[in-house]
Amino acid sequence: MEPINQFTGVVCPINRANIDTDQIIPKQFLKRIERQGFGQFVFYNWRFDDDGNKREDFILNDPKFADAEILVAGENFGCGSSREHAPWALLDYGFRIIIAPSYADIFYNNSVKNGILAVKLTDEEVKTLLGRASVPGFKLHINLEEQSVTDDSGFTAYFDIDPYWKKMLLNGWDEISVTLSAEERIRQFEEKVYGKQYS
Repeated sequence: MEPINQFTGVVCPINRANIDTDQIIPKQFLKRIERQGFGQFVFYNWRFDDDGNKREDFILNDPKFADAEILVAGENFGCGSSREHAPWALLDYGFRIIIAPSYADIFYNNSVKNGILAVKLTDEEVKTLLGRASVPGFKLHINLEEQSVTDDSGFTAYFDIDPYWKKMLLNGWDEISVTLSAEERIRQFEEKVYGKQYS
């Protein structure tokens, strides 16, 4: 995973609450076993009609938001079924940061485990960002070390994050990486307990 420390990106606002995982990545696209390739299906039913034509009124089909890497949305983002494909799809599409007032717990954990920083701000702060982000090209600056969100027009907000997830994201680690970092201690334990060479 890529580390996240200081990050600046264009914002895409989706002013909807209770966006569930089936809206993020519909169930018919869950047949892949690898993590790549899901981005093309993100928000599929909102981006395309039944004939596969782009819905011109959906923001991700606006070329002005094509390079967005930060998604701002309403409360309870990622609710519904606990599919890890949802953060895979968002990350594969290009989103590195999500900002919302609240998240479904399983979605939040799946996101940070897969390298997406899910920021929780207050309702009022998110409302402000949704308004500002309606202008194409609006950018936010995220500083994970300082746990801050700022823009170029005086907006500043701070967010909480569990120290464990903060360390993981700052270093670009997943839980396998953490396990492998203790390989020498695991080897020593194996030799001590089982009296044989660890392999």
